[in-house]
Amino acid sequence: MNILCTDKTGTLTQDKIVLEKYMDVDGHDSERVLRHAYFNSYFQTGLKNLMDKAILSHCHELELDNLGEEFTKVDEIPFDFNRRRMSVVIENTKGKRQIITKGAIEEILSVCMFAEIDGVPIQISNQIRKRLLDTSINLNKQGMRVLGVAQKSWVNKTNSFSVEDESEMVLIGYLAFLDPPKASAATAITALYDHGVEVKVLSGDNELITRNVCQQVGISIENILLGNQIEEMSNEELAKKAITTNIFAKLTPLQKSRVIEVLQSQNNNTVGFLGDGINDAPALRQADIGISVDTAVDIAKESADIILLEKDLMVLEQGVVEGRKIFGNITKYIKMTASSNFGNMFSVLAASAFLPFLPMLPIHLLTQNLLYDISQITIPFDSVDKEYLQKPRKWDASDLKRFMICIGPISSVFDIITYLVMWYVFKCTLPEDQSLFQSGWFIEGLLSQTLIVHMIRTRKIPFIQSRASFPVMITTFMIMAIGIAIPFTQLGASIKLTPLPWSYFPWLIGILLGYCFLTQIVKNWYINKFHKWL
Repeated sequence: MNILCTDKTGTLTQDKIVLEKYMDVDGHDSERVLRHAYFNSYFQTGLKNLMDKAILSHCHELELDNLGEEFTKVDEIPFDFNRRRMSVVIENTKGKRQIITKGAIEEILSVCMFAEIDGVPIQISNQIRKRLLDTSINLNKQGMRVLGVAQKSWVNKTNSFSVEDESEMVLIGYLAFLDPPKASAATAITALYDHGVEVKVLSGDNELITRNVCQQVGISIENILLGNQIEEMSNEELAKKAITTNIFAKLTPLQKSRVIEVLQSQNNNTVGFLGDGINDAPALRQADIGISVDTAVDIAKESADIILLEKDLMVLEQGVVEGRKIFGNITKYIKMTASSNFGNMFSVLAASAFLPFLPMLPIHLLTQNLLYDISQITIPFDSVDKEYLQKPRKWDASDLKRFMICIGPISSVFDIITYLVMWYVFKCTLPEDQSLFQSGWFIEGLLSQTLIVHMIRTRKIPFIQSRASFPVMITTFMIMAIGIAIPFTQLGASIKLTPLPWSYFPWLIGILLGYCFLTQIVKNWYINKFHKWL
């Protein structure tokens, strides 16, 4: 992926929300505000989020162990991401009913006609509204998330309530929560940027708190888009803005999904999304790579492609690098095998044109391929050049054909040189000499195929500027030694190979050195011509 979109809570922050302040409209600590918030969180039947849990942790402080005996729930109006608030209707043992609502401060104010100032409900004027919002803004600037708490006592006597009943309410105070940034977040974001992955934050929180957290973890806060602005944009307008915007705040779940969709439509972006809440499920489904954590809600885990066992961006950065290593090694294997087999095809065609016998028996080819395949077993554990890991890669099938045509015939050139050496130098011209001829090509073919592993695995000079991992070095050179030894063993005799004269090996060394030298020249030309390798 080249773009990672992430929710803020728990990924950039510590996911340990603490209720820092519960205060009335005048800014004083208020147990009454905490008590009403506790009622709301206690009686709701929906999924309790981290803020609900932070509120409920004050049970003993409020001495509400017998809450269920003193109050009963009449009804509730569940939370949704458009209203961004939820309400419960409760009744005490004396028959007194009240509706208690908590939620985002702007949405709470939209249903409040009064604010409780100095213990007296005062109708909210424009001046009072500004004062109430300023209190919330000041808390946001300190990095705190703010909820408003409102209540209304004169509710109807029916047992069925709806959103319309959230009206003419009284704002009684604020709840301020602190969820500090993770210490590792800034380092992880820098590492992702260094590897060509752009990080964008998609949050349901408001602009101020999102900006505060992003600034602390090193994400640019110059360009911010809000949910209400996105709602007014066409997909084309949003696509242009989304590319240059790093922070999206106050988003609904569908808006998160829409942002990801427009990012995917631009420049063949591969977009990942990291989230763990109910509101992240649409975005997780829309993303090319949905990433969640094992502590996420069930719907988030079901919507994700990958589940992390540790909720840390550093783990994700390590996964990005490991994924690129795997992709690079897969690409190596495909191109090595395709080009090698393509070259062998030319070699067999050339041999069939003038030899009076088979250049190699079927059992020789099978043995050679078995040894070659064993030498490549360790390629998944090979190292990858640092330059290769610096940016995302995509598989380009059209490049495979070009690669085969340019690199494959090189081995054929040196196969034909081996034919000529065996024909003219070692006089393998008659059918009775075919075992010696076949042994010579068996060793040269196996060694050249094995060396190609080291030649193709890097765009640098192999063995000097870039070395394969220890497992790859061991397996390839071990197979080369086994291949040289086979014609001198009983196994070789059983498959009709014969020992080669020692004078053959200087020729073999010269052929292999020439093969490596020419491959390196063609490789450099290919890189300069097409500006790519693996």
